[in-house]
Amino acid sequence: MTDELIAGVEGRTGRIRLNRPSAIHALNTAMCAAMLDALEAWRVDIGIEAVLIDHAAAPDGDPKKSRGFCAGGDIRMLAESGAKDGVDARAFFHTEYRMNHKLFTYVKPTVAFMDGITMGGGVGISQPCRYRVATENTRLAMPETGIGLFPDVGGGWYLSRLAGRMGQFLALTGHRLDGAECLALGLATHYLPSASLDEAKARIIADPRSIDAILNDLSIAPPEAKILSQATQINRLFASDELEAVFATLEADPGDWAQAQLRLLRTKSPQTMKVSLRLLHEGALMHDFADEMRQEYAVGAHVVQRHDFLEGVRAVIIDKDNAPRWDPATPEGVTDHVIDQIFAPLSDDEAWTPHD
Repeated sequence: MTDELIAGVEGRTGRIRLNRPSAIHALNTAMCAAMLDALEAWRVDIGIEAVLIDHAAAPDGDPKKSRGFCAGGDIRMLAESGAKDGVDARAFFHTEYRMNHKLFTYVKPTVAFMDGITMGGGVGISQPCRYRVATENTRLAMPETGIGLFPDVGGGWYLSRLAGRMGQFLALTGHRLDGAECLALGLATHYLPSASLDEAKARIIADPRSIDAILNDLSIAPPEAKILSQATQINRLFASDELEAVFATLEADPGDWAQAQLRLLRTKSPQTMKVSLRLLHEGALMHDFADEMRQEYAVGAHVVQRHDFLEGVRAVIIDKDNAPRWDPATPEGVTDHVIDQIFAPLSDDEAWTPHD
């Protein structure tokens, strides 16, 4: 167990609280392992009827230190490992994906409270849950292409199942959704004011068999989901699974919104934008979430040791100059052969496997 994840039983409810406020509760290997252990223990405990997942409040009560549910994974560690032999990075992915899969296949009701920043690994924790609660503070995104990574932790599964081309748009741009937009797209099941969350949790702990009724009772009408007004444009502009075609379509559209997306995409890694499009294309065809995790693990094991990831982390997280030098620098420079290499399956003794 680690102090950065608090797992305990309250009544007939298992409760998991992410407790790494200095990093907006970003996940590390120990946190994922502790969560996996707790989920497995509660799975076979007949006294546990539901599982709640949220983040702990900052010890000093400062709300700014509790501004997110989970900001992702331990990116700096992944880059340091990727620059060497990649062993620690692969260990993190293997454990995290086992935890993601455990949540996806969990029989008992699970509730994730996506209050605040919910990105990367936070999406991987929340989306497998049966109940996904958004608030006015929710900011959900998969921004990985900006650091030479790709939307993993099941991103190829969840994003590919959104309506139209919304998933491709989110994967390429890293666009941040608010709580109302999450509800409208189906990434959240309920929209509650953040002031009601403590009551929701207390009532669920007191009566875990009434989660539906409790969340429905406390839900409020969300504000307008602004992303829906762009859905027609998104479906047209992001219609292709070929990155070059997406760029060409955006370049041909003189509209302000299309040009803004074009400028944004030109800041992202061409290599991992192509990886993302292929991941979603293949993810839409998969019937077993374990197959998705197996593929994402192989892709992650390759990408984490490639130039663009190390350079993206340098530019965004280490030096913070926000001027990554991608290689190749253009979509045309990323060959099909390179993408095939990234998607090459691992050998049986290296491949990801689910938790027993």
